[in-house]
Amino acid sequence: MNYYDKENSTRVTEKEHQLKLKNRRLLEITGVKEVDSFDNEEFLLETVMGYLIIRGQNLQLKNLDVTEGIVSIKGKIYEVSYVDEHSQEKAKGFFSKLFR
Repeated sequence: MNYYDKENSTRVTEKEHQLKLKNRRLLEITGVKEVDSFDNEEFLLETVMGYLIIRGQNLQLKNLDVTEGIVSIKGKIYEVSYVDEHSQEKAKGFFSKLFR
């Protein structure tokens, strides 16, 4: 059993998480727990798989269904990335060394 199998077995009761990107202009996301912040250049979403950052230009919240955990974002999508606790610690360590 690898890491992803363990994760899936503990998340049986949680909703499925999917990303569907159409022509870099429409992003549909399922498994969203909460929209933490957003503006026309960046969205920060809490999903069942961790925090998700979407960056782009002229981003707009097209659809928000909190009961089903579905979010649709339209605009020019430049980046979609997950923020893991492990990568935050690495970044923090790097910047702390840089600014000593």
